[in-house]
Amino acid sequence: MNNKNVGVIGLGAMGLGIARSLLRSGFNVHACDVRAAVTEQFASEGGVACDSPAAMAALCDVIVTVVVNAEQTEAVLFGENGAVAALKPGSLVIGCATVAPPFAIELGQRLTEKGLLYLDAPISGGAAKAAAGQMTMMTSGPADAYAKADAVLNGMAGKVYRLGDVHGLGSKVKIINQLLAGVHIAASAEAMALGLREGVDADALYEVITHSAGNSWMFENRVPHILKADYTPLSAVDIFVKDLGLVLDTARASKFPLPLSSTAHQMFMQASTAGFGREDDAAVIKIFPGITLPVAKAAND
Repeated sequence: MNNKNVGVIGLGAMGLGIARSLLRSGFNVHACDVRAAVTEQFASEGGVACDSPAAMAALCDVIVTVVVNAEQTEAVLFGENGAVAALKPGSLVIGCATVAPPFAIELGQRLTEKGLLYLDAPISGGAAKAAAGQMTMMTSGPADAYAKADAVLNGMAGKVYRLGDVHGLGSKVKIINQLLAGVHIAASAEAMALGLREGVDADALYEVITHSAGNSWMFENRVPHILKADYTPLSAVDIFVKDLGLVLDTARASKFPLPLSSTAHQMFMQASTAGFGREDDAAVIKIFPGITLPVAKAAND
């Protein structure tokens, strides 16, 4: 049994799975979220509910931030009732949000100046892998941060890639992962839209592609949402508006061309502008005129 007190800030689809995985691994897990009902539910499972990041930080020497973006990371660490002011010297922050690499670098410097450790540690794998403690982490940071993080990382992830001792390397690799993820989702939506327009049975098309060379993890994972016409957000359209925006910002700084990423970003932007921003990212298929699964099936009846 590991008696370390660990805090998790953000109990969304990934954060709740992380908190539960750490609880199973024997940690005394403190949780904080803007939704009190979620933290209360986690407390009923054996966790400790905290009213604010600061209240959590006073009790924990390792905290994991599982929020959406840089702005939320800034808020939970340095904002009103933020964690940093209450953390003891030598405490560790593990940052899991997808952020621009320069932000990760600057955050590492700011925390170091305050006598704290930081691990740049974005995550991938989705809610199911987070819940199973099997997600992938792309990490970078100094050796002393890894030494303090080791048991926590083992409790929350299946694969932990150590990419170097410089903050920002983890975020750079995550940005590239998001490039591929976003392009693959957009391409999957385009392929399914063409199939539906051409009168191909959607279920048959999915079956064939998932057993053929055109398959991708994103096609296999997201197209079932389209087949069920269920766009309950696991990862929303607006997440890829943000993440592909970060991809393009990163490339723009060195004048590096990304034609496929640019097109995919425009597709997600179009879907968001049309009112689908908070729907599942598979809803990017809705940008194609007249393409919804029930209509397509009805046309073939």
